[in-house]
Amino acid sequence: MPASSRSKTRRRNERRGRWAERLAEASLRLKGYRLLARRFKSGPGEVDLIMRRGEVTAFIEVKVRANADLAIAAVSDFQIRRIAAAARIWMAKDPRAALGICRFDIVAVSPYQWPRHIPNAFTVED
Repeated sequence: MPASSRSKTRRRNERRGRWAERLAEASLRLKGYRLLARRFKSGPGEVDLIMRRGEVTAFIEVKVRANADLAIAAVSDFQIRRIAAAARIWMAKDPRAALGICRFDIVAVSPYQWPRHIPNAFTVED
């Protein structure tokens, strides 16, 4: 594949990912979540959305696939480790998160469907 085609594909995927994150954020706001950070990056990792509802701080991975099951399956062990590393850094800076309940969620975005929110989608072993 020529370099120009790869860059077009990459830009298209980037736009699709940003659109999915905005859609996921909107659906979670309707459930009462408040946005704390979008695309939080730290040295070892990145979290698409960090949102809070009550005492729960949710570190959210947003995935776009043809259906929700494929989106959930697309979250790899490597990504989980990177999300967890970024979450640890966030919690070190946010005492409310460190003292409250933290969890890892997935929002699966699929065409022609409302985003599917999976609370506590995975756990992390220290």
